[in-house]
Amino acid sequence: MANIEDQHYINLILNGNPNAFAALVDRYKNMVYTLALKMVSNKEAAEEIAQDTFIKIYNSLNKFKGESKFSTWVYKITYNTCLDSLKKSKKEEKTSYIEDFSEHQTKEMDNILDTIDDKERNQVIQDCIEKLPNDEAFLLTLYYFDNQSVDEISKVMDNSVSNIKVKLFRTRKKLASILKQRLEPEIVEYYESERR
Repeated sequence: MANIEDQHYINLILNGNPNAFAALVDRYKNMVYTLALKMVSNKEAAEEIAQDTFIKIYNSLNKFKGESKFSTWVYKITYNTCLDSLKKSKKEEKTSYIEDFSEHQTKEMDNILDTIDDKERNQVIQDCIEKLPNDEAFLLTLYYFDNQSVDEISKVMDNSVSNIKVKLFRTRKKLASILKQRLEPEIVEYYESERR
């Protein structure tokens, strides 16, 4: 449904009605800003990136061929605009010490998260994602909060599906380590003892 509506506005714009672009901006502005904020961790920079992203989208509309969803195309432009901005500012990525985490422990953390109500879980994940490097935070935002498939993420990040799966696995391991430190140790210990 959204694809058909998006294409309708794209056609209007390409046929000489630039005012129709406002509908696309309105539909995607929150998504673009949120993703930019994940990458640059600065509200002013994220606003600037969002503006640049929409300028690029407008100027490139004739290049959108409909081979992927329009939203995937928008994600990709947002991601690339963020990368360009980070290169320009040469901002140092935040790094945090991440202990090695096994696949079993990662699954345990997923199970623990399943026991927390949705609102609290989202806030906990959000807080922990902010401790990750920008590109990993972006990846997990697409996966957890925007419910993007691995296939769609691979198109956005211009990477193979297998590479995205590996990155997603490694990033989830890092997130699990941060979550384990963040969640109250007694809850984790209690849950793990129940699982034995």
